Amino acid sequence: MEILKSVKDGANIKDKNFELYIVYYIMLIFGLGGNAIKNKYQSLKDLVYDYITERIQNGTLLPKHKINESVLCEKLGVSRTPVREALIQLASDNLLEYLPRKGFIVKELDTKKKLDVFRIVSVLDSLAASLSLEHITESDIERMEDLVKKIEFSISTKNYLDYQKYQNQFHKVYIDKCNNPTLIDLLDSLQNSFVRQIYLSNNEEKLFAVLEEMNEDHKEITNYFKKRDKENLEQLIKNKHWEITHLDMI
Repeated sequence: MEILKSVKDGANIKDKNFELYIVYYIMLIFGLGGNAIKNKYQSLKDLVYDYITERIQNGTLLPKHKINESVLCEKLGVSRTPVREALIQLASDNLLEYLPRKGFIVKELDTKKKLDVFRIVSVLDSLAASLSLEHITESDIERMEDLVKKIEFSISTKNYLDYQKYQNQFHKVYIDKCNNPTLIDLLDSLQNSFVRQIYLSNNEEKLFAVLEEMNEDHKEITNYFKKRDKENLEQLIKNKHWEITHLDMI
């Protein structure tokens, strides 16, 4: 509990124990428990889980949207058992909410919780970037540069689904190279359960203007990887890239 109190009181993230603070914060405050690090296996339940998760992530399924089990069964060609198992898992992982006599709906997250999670992700993501500097290759950097171009094209064509896909892939390039499976699983869990889409708005002009700003960060991140500039890389990701400046769009 002392560690938890330190986090709540704003413990200095430069402290040598800050990774432990972050893990405890996630596990205790947000109730991830054993769901944060789970063995991955391919099954029909996973097929349903991934299908719904992707649509929540890209904004196709919005908060309070009711999940139709029959439609899912028909769409994916599976029986009710894996669908129900996936829905229960999604509710456990904070993406869905079960309402008696109504069924499962996409869970709505309050702004405070979203901002709390973004702050945690900023630290974990910057840590992953820092650790990956020792392992990232020229091929990885070229992949990041290619994804920045794809993101740029997605923005120019106002293709939000592609933007989400490519920006997730961009961050995964270096996250997967951090050589820390626990950190990778924590970031994956937070991405799926809490982060979802970063910005979403009915005002297309405003939305894609903001996304263009974020892609400028992606360009800078790539440049710092090329220069092996650890200090600026950490500061950009931790203090700028994940800072939420448009509260009305999260």
